[in-house]
Amino acid sequence: MNAGQRDFGENYLQDALPKIAQYPEATWHFIGQIQSNKTKDIATHFDVVHSLASEKIARRLNDARPSDRPPLKAFIQVNLVNESAKNGVAPKALPSLVTMMKDCQNLQLLGLMAMPPATFDLAERHTFFSELAGLGAQIKDDFDLPHFQELSMGMSDDLETAIACGATWLRVGTAIFGARQSQQET
Repeated sequence: MNAGQRDFGENYLQDALPKIAQYPEATWHFIGQIQSNKTKDIATHFDVVHSLASEKIARRLNDARPSDRPPLKAFIQVNLVNESAKNGVAPKALPSLVTMMKDCQNLQLLGLMAMPPATFDLAERHTFFSELAGLGAQIKDDFDLPHFQELSMGMSDDLETAIACGATWLRVGTAIFGARQSQQET
């Protein structure tokens, strides 16, 4: 904050809430998996979610968004390679979710988000990011969504590749803060 940074992301709700209370003027992004029992707190305290992955979660976030707050900005998380360990909507289910979200007055769809498998090398990540960008362009062409022009992809170890493929939002926490300690290490 002191250096002028205003957008901050968190994976874990319990880690975010004290920080949000301390820095309410910041723009807070939720980037972790969204569990049903956490939707009210996410809808109440965050400005942007990067990991919306189902109609159920979209409805819950929409219904829980306080009326005195602007619409919650949202990215749909896409699971491009059908990784069982990753959350996200399959590309073929994406049009249905987008259609449903058009009726969610308390959500503003910004674009798509995806994370490549950690095992992918940079060439494979380039292909992955390019595929997400193409999918985003197709959704933009198929639907009338004025704010749908963002791509949330890329992290500290592949940000140059993501930018080359059209990323507009990057997650660079490791480059700034170092690796997160696991729960077992703390």
